[in-house]
Amino acid sequence: RPSTSTTDENIDEVKKIVLANRRITVREVAEDLNISIGSCHSIFTNDLGMRRVAAKFVPKLLNFDQKQHRIKISGELLDSVRDDPNLLQRVITGDESWVYGYDVETKVQSSQWKLPHEPRPKKARQVRSNVKVLLRV
Repeated sequence: RPSTSTTDENIDEVKKIVLANRRITVREVAEDLNISIGSCHSIFTNDLGMRRVAAKFVPKLLNFDQKQHRIKISGELLDSVRDDPNLLQRVITGDESWVYGYDVETKVQSSQWKLPHEPRPKKARQVRSNVKVLLRV
């Protein structure tokens, strides 16, 4: 029996809805358009060629200037070690760091729909919150 819900109008509506909110679920779209979940999933995968992917976790999201600053500092440290080979023997290490309390978002919660030609979304591993504690070593 041919499908009556995979019409051009429904495909256009699904595309509009998912481009407005990439994290929407198939169930929510199916309820909005009053079509079956299977037909809605078929529209996503077969007609639109979309896939649900999890965001790639990266340690930090840095802009271009921050990346260049890190490269410059690393180069200066390497030059210092080359000039004085005993530099690292005179260094006393210590560390203090602000630790933020945060509500972790799972991989499933951070997943979203993407088209085949789009890059995978990136997400910083930690979302900072208002609660923080200073740790010293």
